[in-house]
This record gives sequence, structure tokens and C-alpha cells, in this order.
Amino acid sequence: MAFYEIDAPVYAAHGAQTASRHPPAFLAMLREGGKILELGCGGGRDGAAMLAAGFDVDATDGCTALARKAEARIGQPVRVMRFAELDADSAYDGVWASACLLHVPRDDLADILARIHRALKPDGVHGASYKGGTREGRDTFGRYFNYPDADWQRAAYDEAAK
Repeated sequence: MAFYEIDAPVYAAHGAQTASRHPPAFLAMLREGGKILELGCGGGRDGAAMLAAGFDVDATDGCTALARKAEARIGQPVRVMRFAELDADSAYDGVWASACLLHVPRDDLADILARIHRALKPDGVHGASYKGGTREGRDTFGRYFNYPDADWQRAAYDEAAK
């Protein structure tokens, strides 16, 4: 998390001009104006798009500096929350986690996915993006990355839904 606290201005600006290609497909699966929990909102790019599309967004990030950057962008409070602090039951129509769950160690991911599953209303939708691969570990900046392959992801999500 230290990397993002220090580098928040640069990180938030990176991609600020480029819309993510994933939210439209995710949003199409939700009821109009539905409540979305955004995990790891970063600089607020996706949250801004969801709000503009008329959704009720509860944006969160584990990094205080990024949460403040996101607040400035989306014009509403952003909660500072780590994934393991998610403690909601049937509260959201959707949970969006773009390129953030890849920072969760594999041994901890089942618990986080179970928390996400519990936070969803019946028929709720979870959207996430990962980088594919088979390895895990820290990069040269000290950030942890988990690159799960599709079979591993499927098994983890199936286990969380039980």
C-alpha cells in the first residue's frame, strides 16, 4: 500500500483520460440506478463513469491518498477500506473490482471473494479484472501481484459462492 500512498498523484492521473473498457458490460447486467460497491477505486475513473450512468456508487480504496484523489474526481466521499474489512450482507446490486483483487495473496482470496458474495443482493453481479498467468509475488516496487489462471479463478469463485 505504501507505493500507492506515495505515488497517488501520478497513479490517479495515469489512465484518467482513458475510459476503462469493462464497466459498460458490467453495468448492463445491473438494474437501472442500482447500488454498486467499487473496491479499489484508485483515482475514481470507473466510479465517475458509473455515477454518470446513473448508478449509486459506494467507492472504496485501501489507500487514503488515492481515496482523496477519487473524491475530488467523483464529487462524493470515498471510504478508506481494505478488502478484509468488507462486512456487508445483501447490500449491493453489484460489486466492481477492477485490477485490484490481483493484489490479494492467493491464500486470502477465498475469504475476500466470500465477503464479496455475501455483500451482493440475490441475483447481484460481481465484476473483476485480473492479469492472467500462473505466478505470484512482489514487483520491483514492492507491490504484491497474484496472476491466477482461469481454472484457478473459477475454482476460487465457485468455493466463495458456497
